[in-house]
Amino acid sequence: MNQPTLSGQAAFAPANTADMAEALLCASGLRVEEDRRRGRGAALNPAGRFEPQETEVFDDGWQTFETLEPFQTFVQVEKPRAIITRNESPDIPFDRSINPYRGCEHGCIYCFARPTHSYMGLSAGLDFEAKLFAKPDAPRLLERELSKPGYKPRTIAIGTNTDPYQPIEKEWRIMRQILEVLAAARHPVAIVTKSAMILRDIDFLAPMAEQGLAKVAISLTTLDRKLSRLMEPRASTPSRRLEAIRILTGAGIPTGVLTAPIIPALNDHEIERLLEAAKTAGASEAGYVLLRLPFEVSPLFRDWLLRHYPDRYRHVMSLIRSMRGGKDYDAEFGKRMKGAGPYAWQINRRFELATKRLELHRRGLHMRDDLFTPPNGSGVQLSFL
Repeated sequence: MNQPTLSGQAAFAPANTADMAEALLCASGLRVEEDRRRGRGAALNPAGRFEPQETEVFDDGWQTFETLEPFQTFVQVEKPRAIITRNESPDIPFDRSINPYRGCEHGCIYCFARPTHSYMGLSAGLDFEAKLFAKPDAPRLLERELSKPGYKPRTIAIGTNTDPYQPIEKEWRIMRQILEVLAAARHPVAIVTKSAMILRDIDFLAPMAEQGLAKVAISLTTLDRKLSRLMEPRASTPSRRLEAIRILTGAGIPTGVLTAPIIPALNDHEIERLLEAAKTAGASEAGYVLLRLPFEVSPLFRDWLLRHYPDRYRHVMSLIRSMRGGKDYDAEFGKRMKGAGPYAWQINRRFELATKRLELHRRGLHMRDDLFTPPNGSGVQLSFL
C-alpha cells in the first residue's frame, strides 16, 4: 500500500497540533523501508524510552547510501533466576504467570507488552518483533519453584504478556516442556494464545482438562482476514483460530474466546459476529479488553493507523481519547481494561447482551489445586537444619 504524501495529509490528519506533528513526522522518512520490514507489524524502530540517544537514517546529500539488511528474527537466550512472575493487580484474575519468551514474532501492532523491550535497551517497534529472547531453562526453574517448601498452588497464566505459541516455539519447544512439568505436578494452568500451534499439545492439555487442571482462551480480534494480516502479521488467520477452538473443545478442553483488543471504529462493529462465530466453534465463555496504548505503543499504533487507514485516523483516535479521559491511555486500575465514558459503556453493554444471548457469560471455571503433587525437588537447595 502506498504511503500518503505530506501534501495529502492535511486532508485527513487530526486538527490537534500534536497529532498533526506526529502524522507529518511519520510520513517524513522516519519509517523503516518497506522492503526491510516486510511481514512485520511496526514500521518504526525508535530507541527505547530509557536510552540517552536515538539515531535515524537520513540523506546527507553525498548519495552514499548503505544498503541495510531486512529485519530477520534473531533469538537470544535469556537466563532468568526465577520463572514464575507474581502480580497483585486488582483487575487481573490471576496472581502468577510464566513468560517463556520476551518479545513476540506475531508482530501485533497493538501489543501492550511492546514497551517491555525498553528494559533490554531495545526498541518497542521492530526490535520487539525481530530481536527475541528465549528462556530454555524455564522448565527446570519451574520444577525447582514448584518443589520449594510451602509453595501454594494456584492457576498459572501463560500467554498474558507475549504469546507462548509464537513461531519460534516450533523450534524451541519451551512451552511444551513447561506443560510437561505442570502435567506431572498436576498443577492448574490457563493459556491465552492466538496461534493454532496450541493443537500440538493436546496430548498434555486434554488429560489435564479432564482433571480440571487446564483451560484455554483463543484471542480473536477480527473475522476480516485482511485486517488481521495488517494488525497481526504472523499470527494464525481468524479461520485457523476458530478451527483451534473447535478442535480443543472437541478434545474436552474448556476453551473460551478473548475478543481483544476492541478498537473503536476499526473492529468494534464485529463484536457480535466474533462471539457468534466463537460460540458456533464451541467456545464456552468470552471476555474482551479495550485497546491499550501505553508508552511507545501509542506512536507505533498511530503510525500504523496512518499508513493503513488514514481516512479513519482522526475518528479512531478521537473515540479512544473519549474513553481514556482525553488521553491516548489511562493506566488506572478499574479503567485500563474497559475504559470509561459513553462509548466505553456502549461497548460493554453490547458485549454483555451478546454473551448473555449466546450463553457465553458464565465465567470463572473452577480450576482444581487440590491434586498438586510437588516435583521430586531436584535443584532445590536443602536446609542445613
